[in-house]
Amino acid sequence: MSAIAPGVPNPAVRLREARARLNAIDRRASLALRWLCFAGGAIVLLAMIAVAYEVINGASQAIGKFGPGFLIHKTWNPVVTPRSPGVFGALSLIYGTLITSVFALILATALGVAIAIYLAMLAPKPVAAVVGPLVELLAAVPSIVIGFIGIIVIAPFSQSTLEPALHTVLGWIPLVGNLFGPVPQSGLSLFTAALVLTIMVVPIISALCRDMFLTVPRELQEGAEALGATRWEVIRGVVLPTTTSGIVAACVLGFGRATGEAIAVAQVIGGVNDLSASLFNPGNSLASAIAIQFGSPDSALHTSALYYCGVVVFVIGLVVNLLARQIAAGFRTRMALG
Repeated sequence: MSAIAPGVPNPAVRLREARARLNAIDRRASLALRWLCFAGGAIVLLAMIAVAYEVINGASQAIGKFGPGFLIHKTWNPVVTPRSPGVFGALSLIYGTLITSVFALILATALGVAIAIYLAMLAPKPVAAVVGPLVELLAAVPSIVIGFIGIIVIAPFSQSTLEPALHTVLGWIPLVGNLFGPVPQSGLSLFTAALVLTIMVVPIISALCRDMFLTVPRELQEGAEALGATRWEVIRGVVLPTTTSGIVAACVLGFGRATGEAIAVAQVIGGVNDLSASLFNPGNSLASAIAIQFGSPDSALHTSALYYCGVVVFVIGLVVNLLARQIAAGFRTRMALG
């Protein structure tokens, strides 16, 4: 005779029913998560398309008037005359954007990777617990504050100390010398803008690289140390090769931040639309020109030319990211084959 009283469900039946309910909930949750992920990706794609459309549509007048020549002419004269609505060429702006961003990326990569190696591999835990968050806090400092620091501290220091020292030691190099005439001693220059961008890019690179260094398996490091490798040899031969693709990705993010920075750069770059062979001359950049001039354009063509500058910034960011993905993929392929 069954031990289960009449009307009481069988435990096995109840277990199957509970499992069936959980499976149904899991299926609905999986479907909902799939649609949420799809919606998120679609929103990002639509946002990118909308931004590209608005920027290109705003630049249509300048694109139609200047065409690709906008990229190779340096004259930027928004003054409206009876015979001309203004003349615009972005070569000097593109040059200022690239030279400051590349110089800042070189400095920030060296500093950021060194800081990340120290925090992840060399620093005592109490020190890393204090210094790490402090470095990351630099990324939270508003751009306007970094710009003020550039005006009050970096520009005078560059004018009084860095520029004379570099002219004395490396004056024969056009990029930091004065072979093409005297360099204005204002402190507001491409060099100062690059230093400001370095401050803004270092936290991004150091934080990402530190997190990647911490993910390197301890077994690999201990195995190298067991074979007699020094700490530096472990870092050079195990940690850095393992995380190369991630370091490249971090540098690309930093470069994207540098090319798109506007306010801080506009405060210290000098605002001169000219091609300069020396970093210590004032200049201008695409983002800073947009930030300063977009609020008070002299004509509709001026506004459209600023939109055209936005198209150039957009394309630079897209090309850099695509190249970085290819570089990172190449590193991963070599690591897999090696």
